[in-house]
Amino acid sequence: MTRLGDSYVSLQDRAAVTNRARDCILVSIHFNESKKTASGVETYYAEHQVAPAPRLVSWIPFFRGPAAESPTLASQSLAGFIQEAMIARTKAPDRGTKAEQLFVLANVSTPAVLVEAGFLNKDEITRLDNNDYRDQMAAAISEGILRYREVLKERQLPLAVTGPGTE
Repeated sequence: MTRLGDSYVSLQDRAAVTNRARDCILVSIHFNESKKTASGVETYYAEHQVAPAPRLVSWIPFFRGPAAESPTLASQSLAGFIQEAMIARTKAPDRGTKAEQLFVLANVSTPAVLVEAGFLNKDEITRLDNNDYRDQMAAAISEGILRYREVLKERQLPLAVTGPGTE
């Protein structure tokens, strides 16, 4: 957790907190901006993550390591498992998993995803205001994380999830 109350934590600080933690994953939960007709859930992962740098150097942007050569399969797998569970539990429209170089995903050295759990528009606000629906979202994210962990333990390395809803 990056905060205990309603306070802003910069993207750099979020990445730094994650990079200081050992044996972790990053799951960032958001709600999309209001678009009148849009609905559904989508999960992002970074196509490339920066190479880990020494802790002091990681705070200085131009000292970051080069981007990795291939997509981060661990993050892609985690995104797929969470997205699949979100759709199964909430029955929300499936907007898929997407590779996007978002700062907080690309600048960490651990598997990282950003869950866009819905849109802040008139149609979706009613659903998002429902405690049971939010509980289902939380349970789905947890289920996706646990499935990722199981696959990681079984195979000793993560494999990217492919199928409907992935790009």
